Amino acid sequence: MLSARSIEITTVADRPDLAHSDIDVGDWPAFMRHNRVSEAYFAQTVEVFPSTCLIATADGKPIAEAHAVQLRRSGRPEFPSGGWEQAVVWAFADARRGVAPDTACALNISVAQDHQGQGIAALMLAALRQAAAGTGLDVLDAPVRPTEKHHEPQTSTHEYVARTRADGLPDDPWLRTHVRAGGQIAGVAPASWVIAGSLAEWRSWTGLAFDRSGPVEVAGGLVPVDCDVAADRAVYVEPNVWVRHKFSTA
Repeated sequence: MLSARSIEITTVADRPDLAHSDIDVGDWPAFMRHNRVSEAYFAQTVEVFPSTCLIATADGKPIAEAHAVQLRRSGRPEFPSGGWEQAVVWAFADARRGVAPDTACALNISVAQDHQGQGIAALMLAALRQAAAGTGLDVLDAPVRPTEKHHEPQTSTHEYVARTRADGLPDDPWLRTHVRAGGQIAGVAPASWVIAGSLAEWRSWTGLAFDRSGPVEVAGGLVPVDCDVAADRAVYVEPNVWVRHKFSTA
């Protein structure tokens, strides 16, 4: 589909043998692996939506991946507050019912750690746009996780997103990549990725005490975790940023 340097990017539809490639993306916060919607659906994405799931290889070795689901936007809120989770639930419900999609929704773009910082994520985003348009869809939406927001968990997402550089592009690098690719920031999804667990679970995921009620900042979190000692639970509700990539005037 797309090549640059020695990198080849193809859809899983064309290379089903690469559907479940193991790509070492490096450190990732342990707590982020415990989203229940992701646990239920993410692994199925390559089987249900292979035409909008991509794999990049270099010298035959998988080095990056991108996944997008397909759903029917018409008749639903354009940018639901539930972000990533809501898009996934709608997409799999539509696929099960045979509802024709008009929109792709990007779930992730991941690059192997020894290939990061080389512009491959931007290549994957361009290829994902191309794949979505090639299937006849009007739009690729993305609930984007801003790259640098975790350094400022107390800053509101709206304030963070509003920051721009002198050239007018977003201050955040990953949002900037989306805008450069043709995307438009459309708003914030305040409850895009939710992780709930007991205090014992949060202690095991983070190494923190979780012994006081109130907000707890955790490494890698875009916002603090809400801890309730009396209830023996803590909940992380991550906001993402809706970015729309539109391919037609429909």
